[in-house]
Amino acid sequence: MVRVSSYPCASHISERQILVELQIRLRARTQSLELAGMIYWFTGQPGAGKTTLALALQAVLRKSGHTVVHLDGEFLREITGNRDFTEAGRTRNIRAGQQLATKLHTEGVMVVASFVSPYRNMREEFKKTGNVLEIYVHTTEIRGREAHFVVNFEPPERDFVDIDTTGVPVEPCVQRILAARPFPDPG
Repeated sequence: MVRVSSYPCASHISERQILVELQIRLRARTQSLELAGMIYWFTGQPGAGKTTLALALQAVLRKSGHTVVHLDGEFLREITGNRDFTEAGRTRNIRAGQQLATKLHTEGVMVVASFVSPYRNMREEFKKTGNVLEIYVHTTEIRGREAHFVVNFEPPERDFVDIDTTGVPVEPCVQRILAARPFPDPG
């Protein structure tokens, strides 16, 4: 229960007006936290440009005043010692990345993640958990990472940003991502 007498000039404000104002403030705060904790999830074959675009997006977001963390699948494998590239090993690595991204998201941190994450069902499941934008990065160019391709990679089918990096500079790709999901003003 809100006590009208606890507000300055309470005699001029009804309890209903105070409740409406509190609801508006709470809704704005909730929306701000949801946006501040966006997760940009880059997926695609090795060498497609996921990490390059993720780092460029991270720089743009930081320059705009956001707290941003970049999670990379290869780095996570290094620190966890997971060098298992079977389906089970890949699943463990992706789950660990998703759990870490979710934790950071709940703390109001923007996450930019670059993982091969070849399994569509895992990505779809993850998108349902929060404010996740899936970005599918691919190319037809030979970039020297083809030996690491995942034979059974499952491209996304819905609710994703499609980025073909074939012959395209980094900046237009980042602008396309930001056009799909603009970031909020941190202030």
